[in-house]
Amino acid sequence: MILTRPARMASALALIFALLPGLSPALALGGAGPYLAGRQAMADSDYKAAASYYTMALAHDPGNTRLMEATVLADVALGDVAAALPVAKALAASDTRSQIASLVVLADELKRRDYAKAIPAVAGDGGAGPLVNGLVRAWAEVGAGKMTDALADFDKLAQTPGLKAFALYHKALAMASVGDFEGAEKIFSGAAGVNLGLTRRGVVAEAEVLSQLDRDKEALKLLDDRFGTTATPGVDPLRQQLASGMTVPFSLVKDATDGLSEVFLSVADALKGEAADSFTLVYSRLAEYLRPSNAEAILLSASLLQSQRQYGLAVAAYDQVTRDNPSYFAAQLGKAQVLYASGQVDAGIGAMQQLAQAHPDVIEVQLALGDLLRRQERYSEALPAYDAAVALIKTPQPADWAVYYMRGICHERLQQWPAAEADLRQALALQPDQPEVLNYLGYGMIERGEKLDEALGMIKRAVAARPDDGYIVDSLSWAYYRLGEYRKALPIAERASQLMPLDPVVTDHLGDVYWAVGRRLEARFQWHRALSFKPDPKDAARIQRKLAVGLDDVLKEEGAPPLKTVQNGLASGG
Repeated sequence: MILTRPARMASALALIFALLPGLSPALALGGAGPYLAGRQAMADSDYKAAASYYTMALAHDPGNTRLMEATVLADVALGDVAAALPVAKALAASDTRSQIASLVVLADELKRRDYAKAIPAVAGDGGAGPLVNGLVRAWAEVGAGKMTDALADFDKLAQTPGLKAFALYHKALAMASVGDFEGAEKIFSGAAGVNLGLTRRGVVAEAEVLSQLDRDKEALKLLDDRFGTTATPGVDPLRQQLASGMTVPFSLVKDATDGLSEVFLSVADALKGEAADSFTLVYSRLAEYLRPSNAEAILLSASLLQSQRQYGLAVAAYDQVTRDNPSYFAAQLGKAQVLYASGQVDAGIGAMQQLAQAHPDVIEVQLALGDLLRRQERYSEALPAYDAAVALIKTPQPADWAVYYMRGICHERLQQWPAAEADLRQALALQPDQPEVLNYLGYGMIERGEKLDEALGMIKRAVAARPDDGYIVDSLSWAYYRLGEYRKALPIAERASQLMPLDPVVTDHLGDVYWAVGRRLEARFQWHRALSFKPDPKDAARIQRKLAVGLDDVLKEEGAPPLKTVQNGLASGG
């Protein structure tokens, strides 16, 4: 049967509807393009484009609930809750149950301090689950002046398995916000029988509470125990205030709206790494909406956007943190790293250099600067940054191994082997079983023909720790090769090649091992493969020379020891 044009169109539309959920007839007739573009933009986490496309599509089909929900999500992720609100209200009023629409409407009621609406909205099974519902209800009651009811609700939530720490932390904040500092400190200190495992923000809250109780020395000790005595930009202003003897105001949560912002921030912190970044971003953005000065929420949003490669939005988020905020340093550090990650290498390094000059006593920024320069193979410039970081380490701790390891890499690349070996051995002294250091130091000694037995032992330990790491397995093969034990090297080299099939160095090494055991056709094949993977120009020239004259002649030209004769009649030369 031959279909007419209208029939063919109807058939095609039916197929499209089946394949693309949410594409209604109204969309198909005029909004399919923006709808599909919006879907792709959202899949790419391009929230700005998604919000624009979905808004255009929604104009063609304003009653499409899936499209409405997608529009709300894009707007909230973009940080434009005001734009999301009208659509969220319409969606919440429909028969469709939408958690994100309910959250946006709830956040608006809370921001307007309309607690009479907010409290019933989180009753029963509605809202966003027991944690959000319970905390929002309790804080809304604080805002409504019902402190007795609020404390009862915090205690009730604390009886829910897995939620006790959240409930008690917010109860302490609520008590402190109304001046009950003794009650708050009892919870913070663990005297109530629960160790809250306070985050950095929680420690700052407890320090402020202690100051309100005229216990500044205890507050200082708390900060020193948690953050150490080295410079910590986000904490140093508080430390200076406490040291001066002044009573520090409790500023972390001033009222119920601030507390409600903390609710969404707490949930976002709990979700990070456990849920999709886009979902976590909803909570951090709503925390910002309720309290635009909540720097912790802004930093979390920025880091989530950075992980989704939305660098422009991440930079914009970091720029929201004002210079007078204790989190300004963290924001500028994040911004520099985002600029670098986005391909603006010079801008990122320049911003980090300025930060390092402004905070020469902060080890974190010296390390970050060294890392950026090292990644660009600017080793001579990276060394002073690592030197500054090492100078700031008063007593090396196990966690400091990476500082010495990174500096050792720079020394080695600059052909300063004695200094490199000293740093790498210091890293091992701090972390004796660290496989990266064992491999790097062992490989370096093998390349120099030094302490081969010790080097082989190091690499064996590294392989035992990371048997599926192709680079480390390759190092073990290369160690046997340099020791002249080619038959031992061969299966390990083949294993390394399986683990890293496109790596030019690993492939080149496999070719050398094949040549050493007399399998020359296979050797040449691997060298050709290595060239196809675009090795370093110096390595490429050497591989081309091996293809031209063979490995034996190349070693002779380099003045290197010749290959040893392989047993069982297989000659290695020629």
